[in-house]
Amino acid sequence: MTSRSHNPRGKRSYDSVVADAVRDANIPTLLMVLVQLTGELRWLDDPYRPTRGKGLSENDTGGLPDTVQDDIRQAAADAICRWHDGEPVAIPEPDEALMTRMLSVAMGEEVPAEYGPMILDDLRAAGPAAPAETAPFAPAPGYSAIVIGAGISGMLAARQLRNVGVDCTVLERNPSVGGCWFNNHYPGCGVDVPSYLYSFSTDIADWPHYYASRDELHQYLEGIADKWYLRECIRFSTTVTSARWDEGRQLWIVDVVRPDGTREVLHSNILISAVGAFGKPKLPDLPGMDRFEGRTCHTATWPDDLDVSGKRVGVIGNGASAMQVVPSVADKAQTLTLFQRSAHWVAPFEKFRTPVPESVRFLLQEVPLYRSWYRQRLAWTLNDKLYSALQRDPAWPHPERSINAINDGHRKFFTRYIESELDGRPDLIEKVTPNYPPFGKRILLDNGWYRTLTRDHVELVTDSIAEITPKGVRLADGREVELDVLVFATGFDVVNFLSSFELTGRSGRSLREVWDGDDARAYLGTTVPDFPNMFCLYGPNTQAGHGGSLIFYLECQMRYVISLLGKMFQAGATVVDCLPEVNDKYNDDVDAAHQRMIWTHPGVHSYYQNSRGRVVVSNPWRVVDWWTMTNDANLSDYRLQKPVDERQEAIR
Repeated sequence: MTSRSHNPRGKRSYDSVVADAVRDANIPTLLMVLVQLTGELRWLDDPYRPTRGKGLSENDTGGLPDTVQDDIRQAAADAICRWHDGEPVAIPEPDEALMTRMLSVAMGEEVPAEYGPMILDDLRAAGPAAPAETAPFAPAPGYSAIVIGAGISGMLAARQLRNVGVDCTVLERNPSVGGCWFNNHYPGCGVDVPSYLYSFSTDIADWPHYYASRDELHQYLEGIADKWYLRECIRFSTTVTSARWDEGRQLWIVDVVRPDGTREVLHSNILISAVGAFGKPKLPDLPGMDRFEGRTCHTATWPDDLDVSGKRVGVIGNGASAMQVVPSVADKAQTLTLFQRSAHWVAPFEKFRTPVPESVRFLLQEVPLYRSWYRQRLAWTLNDKLYSALQRDPAWPHPERSINAINDGHRKFFTRYIESELDGRPDLIEKVTPNYPPFGKRILLDNGWYRTLTRDHVELVTDSIAEITPKGVRLADGREVELDVLVFATGFDVVNFLSSFELTGRSGRSLREVWDGDDARAYLGTTVPDFPNMFCLYGPNTQAGHGGSLIFYLECQMRYVISLLGKMFQAGATVVDCLPEVNDKYNDDVDAAHQRMIWTHPGVHSYYQNSRGRVVVSNPWRVVDWWTMTNDANLSDYRLQKPVDERQEAIR
């Protein structure tokens, strides 16, 4: 564990800076640092054991008396200073049993032993002694990959492939990296997952806010592109129009349009789709969309010159993007009319726009153990704790409002929050209270949404829209709402995976045909039979449905891809193609799991479902199950092929 000389207080002594830092630190996290630095397990017992936190709270005090907190702070400060002066860490890497015991104490609840390997793996990646990234295998000479997209998944894929010696070209239609975080820059745009989770496990930034704004996140991704030397392999402003498998040459043939508009044909052994799911804005099918005389935009294409000051603004949709943009423009608009099709459950946002104190940033940067345990506590809070609440109880007597007793408790909590935020406005309480169980749709975080609804110049409309008129919106009851600006916060075409280019497999069938439009299926959300050496990141059923960070899921996918490629090369093969029966069995299991979960509840309709009602977006597995499934590839799940020249030699 190496130290840094970072000192945010100028010439003040290191000891005094640490003393200030621990006063603002998260006590359960500090306690874990203390255990590892000193090796004294007494800190895991009473009176130092934190109580369980409530909801999504980080439980900064651990629920402990002030005197006990002071003891922990003083001991931790002393231990950190001794470590800084050269004293070795007493427990550099706890074993799995101690790791789970420590996290159980830190969370104030039991962490099952089966989580030990996953916790240890993540702590290693984010910790002070992250394993060196060396190539575990040697690819065939000249072996290459094309990655489509330079967002989070594409950047990760490029780095991992290059780390194992696979030559990689990334094709990105935008002029810079970031994907959806490049495209989306509407007012209030930001991340609703904690910054220290919504980041690569090996590269966690010095985040200024607990929840990063769009600009902060995009700056992080730009920095990652430089740190990982990715720009040298990315071709920007280049659009992929099609990709097809050439069986005779065992290559992917990729058609692209260059920045100057000319066409080019590229080829590679591997094709990775990193186009994401939030690249194609979805607009409602409303009559008169092209007749409106004012300014219109989708949140994903917010014009840089759009100024809503003094304007009559209408926002159609009330999902995640609306919840961010509406409070951000409310102060500027003359009037603000929100058109709601269905209500959403909304959670309190404890650290909305809250800066990370300089003292805590010091700890997070200076003390890797603090950073690792802080991240691990966030992960436990947002990962599998919620999973049991999403399982449908067939014997539950109130399926119209909830799916089990735990879920019913969540409904009561969220309802109380609505009533407290909208106290005195029964009209609004009725409009915003959902008629389906909590977590049936993505839970949103309150960016000031409810309080914005109570403002005099803001109106929430729940009547359906009949048409868009030249002057505004006409409702089903005949009323017309006059507007100057109309914003569509209507989300994205998520269920049509990989729809931005034509993809053709070995048999000559397109992926769109194989998936019959929006009925996407892939083994582990990653590979599809008849599409050899093609891997899709953020594919079907890979979104963190019940919690956690998308980046974790992507890292699991790429670890699996690298494992599969390594075993393929070791077997003397250069092509892998998922067996149809393996793919079918996996997707049958996915569907069966979803039938037991909330997203197939009769009263729930969300973007997780395709036009047939099948859940194709969210992942039905616990996080620990997903980690286990993707930890090590099994070659028996695939058909292997030798290189072309070897096959021809065998024939001769």
